Amino acid sequence: MNHPSTVRYIGLAVLIANTALVAALPPASSTPAIPKVWDDAIMPTLELPSVEPAYSPQQIKADYYYRIPVRPIYRSYPVYRPDKEPKGYYEELLKKEPEILWDDKEHWPELKTEADWLRAGEMVFDSPSVIDNGQIDASGNAHNFLRNPAWYQHTGTPITADGKVPFYSYVIREKGKVEIGTLSCTMCHTRMMPGGVAIKGAQGNFPFHQAIAEDMRNNPGLAQTNRPLERLLYFTPWLKPDPLAARAGMSAQELVTEFDQITPGALARHRLLPYQPVQIPDLIGVQSRHYLDRSGLQHHRDIADLMRYAALNQGADFLASSGGWVPLTEMMGGHPLPEDPKNAPPGAIERYSDEQLYALARYVYSLKPPTNPNPFNAIAARGKQVFADEGCAKCHDPKQGFTNNKLIAAPGFVVPADHPERAYIMNRRVGTDGAMTLTTRRGTGFYKVPSLLGVWYRGPFEHNGSVATLEDWFDPHRLDDNYVPTGWKGPLGTKTRAVKGHEFGLDLSSDETAALIAYLKTL
Repeated sequence: MNHPSTVRYIGLAVLIANTALVAALPPASSTPAIPKVWDDAIMPTLELPSVEPAYSPQQIKADYYYRIPVRPIYRSYPVYRPDKEPKGYYEELLKKEPEILWDDKEHWPELKTEADWLRAGEMVFDSPSVIDNGQIDASGNAHNFLRNPAWYQHTGTPITADGKVPFYSYVIREKGKVEIGTLSCTMCHTRMMPGGVAIKGAQGNFPFHQAIAEDMRNNPGLAQTNRPLERLLYFTPWLKPDPLAARAGMSAQELVTEFDQITPGALARHRLLPYQPVQIPDLIGVQSRHYLDRSGLQHHRDIADLMRYAALNQGADFLASSGGWVPLTEMMGGHPLPEDPKNAPPGAIERYSDEQLYALARYVYSLKPPTNPNPFNAIAARGKQVFADEGCAKCHDPKQGFTNNKLIAAPGFVVPADHPERAYIMNRRVGTDGAMTLTTRRGTGFYKVPSLLGVWYRGPFEHNGSVATLEDWFDPHRLDDNYVPTGWKGPLGTKTRAVKGHEFGLDLSSDETAALIAYLKTL
C-alpha cells in the first residue's frame, strides 16, 4: 500500500506514468476523424533537439505504445475543506458503488455533438491520473490530509466559494473505500481567483511545493525513500557531476526550505531540476501558439500535436531513451522496460485512448478567458501608445495573440547552423537566465516568446516565476544583485539575486510604466 504522502509527492513533484491508447471505438456515426496520436513517422521530429543533441529523447515505437493499457476513468466526487463539507457527505461516499465512465471496452460517454465532445473532454481534464490505493477508514480521517484543517493552514490551499478543493477529487473504485485522486489536468491548470472563483485552463496556483514541504515536515523519511522518484523526474544524463548526487545528504528541513521558496504558479515539473521551477502555462488560447513549453520544446502544428503533448506529459516521455537512459527504469530497480507493457508493475505504464485525448484537446481549445475587469480608459490608451513607441509589438504582435511565435536563444547557447527551427529563431537575445533551458531535459537552448494575453489574471512571471506581478517585472531594481525576488527566491540559500534579462521598458518614467501596465492588464 502506498503511503498517501508518497502518492502526494508523486503528484506534487509531477508525475507518474499515465498515457493513452486507441481502443474499441464508439459507434461510427458519432466518431469524427480522430488523429492518430503515436505515429512513428512524426514522433522523431515532434520535439526540438535537446540542448545536448545526443540526448534528445528517442520515443518508444507505436506498436509498444498501443499495447499500453488504457486507464479507465471512474466517476469522481468533489473534495471539501473540512469546515465546508456538507453534513454526512463523506458517509454517503462510502455507500456509493464504483462507476466507470470511460474505458476502452464497454463504457463510453455520449459522443454525438460538439457539446458531447466538450463534456467528455472536460471529464478527461478533471480525471485524476494517480489514485491513492491506500484505504481511508470509515471516519475519513486516517491518512486523509484533505480532512485535516491544519493542512490547509500550513499549505495555504485555496478553495472555491462553496468550499470545494478543485485540485483533488475523491474516487470510488470499490464500495466502502474512498480514495484520493491527484494529477488531473485540473490540478496544474486551475487558478483560484479572489472570491473563490475557479478558472479552468489558466496558470494554476495550487501550492504544490508548500504541500510537498508539509509532507516532509510530517514524514522526514520521504527525503530518502523518494530518491528513485527524484531521479525519474529530474536526472539529466549529460550533467557532470550529477547535481542530484549532492542532494543525497540534504536534510528534510533543507528540502522543506527549498520547496517553500517555490511560489504557487511555478512548479519544478519533471524533466527539469528540483530547484529549477518553471512558470505553469496558461492553456487558454493555446491553439494559436506554435510551440509548447517555455523552452519551445514541442511543436504545436495541429490538434494532434496537442494530443501528443498530453500523452507525453502524462507519462509517455518516461519511456523514452535519453542517451540510453530510460527514466521509468529508476522506479523499476534499474530493470529495462518490459517487452510487453502489460507486464509492468500495476499502474506504472498506462495511457489515455486516442478518443480521450482528442476530446481533451477539443475541450482545451474551447477554453475562454474570464471577464476582464480592467477598463480600457485614458491611462490604458496612453499605455497602448507606449507599447507601440517602445516597439513591443516586434515580439508581442497583437495580430498573433501578442506573441510572434518565435524562439530566442539563451545566453551562451551557440545555435547550430543547421538547426531545424532556424527560420523561427530571432536574431536578438534578451539576456534572460538560461539555466532552465541549458541544464535540464526540457532544455532546447531557447525560450519561446510568450503571449501577453491574460497577464491580468496570471502570475508569477518570468520563465521560472521569479517576480510576482507586472509591477515587479518593470521595476529596474530587479537587475540589481541585492534584489529580493518577489516570486521564486532562487536555489537553496539564496537571499538576494538579480532577475536579469528583458530590459525593455525599464527606463520608462513612472507615469509611462503605470500606463503600460494598465494597458497590458486589459489584454
